[in-house]
Amino acid sequence: MIARAGHYEPVAREGYPYIIPPALCAVAFWWFNYSWLALLFLILGVAVALFFRNPKRSPPQGPDHAVLAPADGKVIEIVRDARSDNLSQFPLQRLSIFMSIFDVHVNRSPVSGTVSKITYRPGTFLDAREDAASFENEHNSLVIEGDDGVLEVVQIAGKVARRICCWVGEGDRVRRGERIGLIQFGSRLDVYVPEEFSFRVEVGTRVSAGRTVIAAKNP
Repeated sequence: MIARAGHYEPVAREGYPYIIPPALCAVAFWWFNYSWLALLFLILGVAVALFFRNPKRSPPQGPDHAVLAPADGKVIEIVRDARSDNLSQFPLQRLSIFMSIFDVHVNRSPVSGTVSKITYRPGTFLDAREDAASFENEHNSLVIEGDDGVLEVVQIAGKVARRICCWVGEGDRVRRGERIGLIQFGSRLDVYVPEEFSFRVEVGTRVSAGRTVIAAKNP
């Protein structure tokens, strides 16, 4: 797990070590007139750059207490009676989002608030779609104290994604939709919300980080 300051480049800087080598190979092969190899490495470099794309996004208009998706991907699990070591004092619900290698990998804060606790734990690298991945895989947890309650966002590594990057620190103030980290080459994010919130999406829904409302506090 790597900690970083907030990143705003169109391509996340963590991708540079993966993008630059094929780009240099493309230039070298083009220089020596191996045009088909140059094209192959150019395509590879562009594909990797797309994996690390970091688009600008604005949260939707509406009440600030709405919880936004922290990642692009598909909702693969909703657990109504969930447990978390970091928020053991609260009854919780959990929503899990799976990110494929084709999704944007930058993670965003689901609410505005203060990052009160960050906990990194090494672990295994199971397929991120497995239920056990939430507890056994390498992960990084961020507890955010928002105006309408405390929630937790957990970045989880998977079989391919084995580099978790966190761009915020304890005590930092974050805004809804603000970029908070990255999981290289996709994986899974879990969101724990208090029981007084209701989910606005269901299993199978595709969500967009910083745009899709996934939960809201009950009136």
